[in-house]
Amino acid sequence: MMAAKLDYHWHLRKVMADRGMFSTTDLLPPLKERGITLSSSQVYRLVVERPERLSLKILMALLDILDCTMDDLIEPIAAANSATRPKKAAAGGTSISEGVGDLRPRRARISGVDR
Repeated sequence: MMAAKLDYHWHLRKVMADRGMFSTTDLLPPLKERGITLSSSQVYRLVVERPERLSLKILMALLDILDCTMDDLIEPIAAANSATRPKKAAAGGTSISEGVGDLRPRRARISGVDR
C-alpha cells in the first residue's frame, strides 16, 4: 500500500478578508511590530501565491496578527494524481487540450533560390 501524496491550500487571503484586511500592505505594520521586516512585494507574494518555504517566525506572526489557527491558514489535501493532470505545452504554459488541438502547421520546404 502506497502512502498518498499530500498537498495543501493556502488560505491567507481569505482569512485576511474575513478580518477586514483587503490590502496586502495591511500586514506590513503588524509584521513590523513583531520584528519582521518584509518588502511590500514579499508580502504581496505571501498573500497571493502559495508559499513553498515559509519561516516559522512569519507563520507564528501571521497566526497572532490574524488571531487564527494553523488549520485556518493551511488546509492539507491529497495531491492530484499526475495521470489526471493535463499536459502542459513547453513554451506557452497552456494545456495541450486547450490549444490548437489537431491543427498543426505544415512543415516548411525551402528550395534553392535562382539568381
